[in-house]
Amino acid sequence: MGSSYACPCGQIGASKKPLAYAACCGRFIEAYETTPAPDAQSLMRSRYSAFVLERADYIRATWDAANYPPDFAIQPGAKWLGLEVRATRSTGPDSAEVEFVARYRVDGRAVRVHERSRFVRSGGRWIYLDGDAL
Repeated sequence: MGSSYACPCGQIGASKKPLAYAACCGRFIEAYETTPAPDAQSLMRSRYSAFVLERADYIRATWDAANYPPDFAIQPGAKWLGLEVRATRSTGPDSAEVEFVARYRVDGRAVRVHERSRFVRSGGRWIYLDGDAL
Protein backbone atom coordinates (compact mmCIF):
# COMPACT_ATOMS: atom_id res chain seq x y z
CA MET A 1 0.00 0.00 0.00
CA GLY A 2 1.37 3.40 -0.93
CA SER A 3 2.11 5.82 1.87
CA SER A 4 -0.27 8.49 0.54
CA TYR A 5 -3.35 6.27 0.37
CA ALA A 6 -6.09 6.66 2.96
CA CYS A 7 -5.59 4.40 5.94
CA PRO A 8 -7.94 1.39 5.94
CA CYS A 9 -9.00 2.13 9.54
CA GLY A 10 -10.77 5.30 8.38
CA GLN A 11 -9.25 7.61 11.00
CA ILE A 12 -10.09 11.26 10.28
CA GLY A 13 -7.45 13.91 10.89
CA ALA A 14 -7.69 17.51 12.09
CA SER A 15 -8.34 18.61 8.49
CA LYS A 16 -11.54 16.48 8.53
CA LYS A 17 -10.01 14.23 5.85
CA PRO A 18 -8.94 10.60 6.19
CA LEU A 19 -5.38 10.17 7.40
CA ALA A 20 -2.85 8.68 5.02
CA TYR A 21 -1.73 5.13 5.79
CA ALA A 22 1.84 6.27 6.52
CA ALA A 23 0.63 8.89 9.02
CA CYS A 24 -1.81 6.52 10.69
CA CYS A 25 -1.57 2.73 11.05
CA GLY A 26 1.27 2.34 8.57
CA ARG A 27 3.83 3.72 10.99
CA PHE A 28 2.97 0.96 13.50
CA ILE A 29 2.56 -1.91 11.04
CA GLU A 30 5.61 -1.16 8.91
CA ALA A 31 7.91 -0.28 11.83
CA TYR A 32 6.57 -2.52 14.59
CA GLU A 33 9.97 -3.07 16.21
CA THR A 34 10.69 0.64 16.61
CA THR A 35 7.28 2.31 16.63
CA PRO A 36 4.72 0.62 18.86
CA ALA A 37 1.14 1.88 18.96
CA PRO A 38 0.90 4.49 21.73
CA ASP A 39 -2.50 3.42 23.09
CA ALA A 40 -5.10 0.66 22.88
CA GLN A 41 -7.27 2.41 20.29
CA SER A 42 -4.31 2.97 17.98
CA LEU A 43 -3.36 -0.68 18.32
CA MET A 44 -6.93 -1.80 17.63
CA ARG A 45 -7.11 0.41 14.53
CA SER A 46 -3.75 -0.84 13.28
CA ARG A 47 -4.86 -4.44 13.80
CA TYR A 48 -7.96 -3.75 11.69
CA SER A 49 -5.71 -2.29 8.98
CA ALA A 50 -3.49 -5.36 9.21
CA PHE A 51 -6.51 -7.58 8.58
CA VAL A 52 -7.40 -5.47 5.52
CA LEU A 53 -3.82 -5.71 4.25
CA GLU A 54 -3.51 -9.39 5.19
CA ARG A 55 -0.54 -8.72 7.47
CA ALA A 56 -0.77 -11.82 9.66
CA ASP A 57 2.74 -11.12 10.96
CA TYR A 58 1.57 -7.91 12.64
CA ILE A 59 -1.62 -9.46 13.97
CA ARG A 60 0.39 -12.27 15.57
CA ALA A 61 3.02 -9.90 16.99
CA THR A 62 0.33 -7.78 18.67
CA TRP A 63 -1.73 -10.67 20.10
CA ASP A 64 -1.07 -11.99 23.61
CA ALA A 65 0.86 -15.24 23.06
CA ALA A 66 -1.17 -17.13 25.68
CA ASN A 67 -4.42 -16.29 23.86
CA TYR A 68 -3.26 -16.56 20.23
CA PRO A 69 -5.38 -19.25 18.54
CA PRO A 70 -3.22 -21.99 17.01
CA ASP A 71 -5.53 -22.21 13.99
CA PHE A 72 -5.61 -18.46 13.28
CA ALA A 73 -5.79 -17.52 9.61
CA ILE A 74 -6.87 -14.37 7.82
CA GLN A 75 -10.16 -14.90 5.96
CA PRO A 76 -9.11 -15.30 2.31
CA GLY A 77 -11.04 -13.16 -0.12
CA ALA A 78 -12.57 -10.93 2.53
CA LYS A 79 -13.42 -7.41 1.38
CA TRP A 80 -13.24 -5.17 4.42
CA LEU A 81 -15.89 -2.46 4.37
CA GLY A 82 -15.23 -0.29 7.39
CA LEU A 83 -14.45 0.19 11.04
CA GLU A 84 -16.42 2.10 13.65
CA VAL A 85 -14.84 2.67 17.07
CA ARG A 86 -17.75 3.02 19.47
CA ALA A 87 -15.99 3.45 22.82
CA THR A 88 -12.57 3.41 24.43
CA ARG A 89 -11.95 3.28 28.15
CA SER A 90 -9.03 2.85 30.47
CA THR A 91 -9.46 -0.02 32.91
CA GLY A 92 -6.19 0.59 34.75
CA PRO A 93 -2.74 2.11 34.24
CA ASP A 94 -1.77 -0.64 31.79
CA SER A 95 -5.12 -1.91 30.55
CA ALA A 96 -7.94 -0.65 28.36
CA GLU A 97 -11.01 -1.73 26.41
CA VAL A 98 -12.09 -0.72 22.93
CA GLU A 99 -15.57 -1.42 21.59
CA PHE A 100 -15.78 -1.54 17.82
CA VAL A 101 -17.79 -2.73 14.85
CA ALA A 102 -15.94 -4.01 11.78
CA ARG A 103 -17.72 -5.03 8.62
CA TYR A 104 -16.58 -7.19 5.73
CA ARG A 105 -17.97 -9.28 2.90
CA VAL A 106 -16.80 -12.76 1.98
CA ASP A 107 -18.27 -15.08 -0.66
CA GLY A 108 -21.13 -12.59 -1.16
CA ARG A 109 -22.07 -12.74 2.53
CA ALA A 110 -21.96 -9.67 4.79
CA VAL A 111 -20.27 -10.14 8.15
CA ARG A 112 -20.44 -7.75 11.09
CA VAL A 113 -18.01 -8.13 14.01
CA HIS A 114 -19.05 -6.23 17.15
CA GLU A 115 -16.58 -6.73 19.97
CA ARG A 116 -15.35 -5.27 23.22
CA SER A 117 -11.62 -5.95 23.07
CA ARG A 118 -9.27 -5.98 26.03
CA PHE A 119 -5.72 -4.70 25.74
CA VAL A 120 -2.78 -4.67 28.13
CA ARG A 121 0.51 -2.81 28.05
CA SER A 122 3.52 -5.03 28.59
CA GLY A 123 7.12 -3.97 28.20
CA GLY A 124 5.99 -0.59 26.86
CA ARG A 125 3.86 -2.16 24.11
CA TRP A 126 0.10 -2.50 23.90
CA ILE A 127 -1.11 -5.99 22.97
CA TYR A 128 -4.51 -7.48 22.25
CA LEU A 129 -5.49 -9.79 25.09
CA ASP A 130 -8.98 -11.03 24.15
CA GLY A 131 -12.48 -9.82 23.50
CA ASP A 132 -16.18 -10.44 23.96
CA ALA A 133 -18.56 -10.52 21.01
CA LEU A 134 -21.46 -8.13 21.52
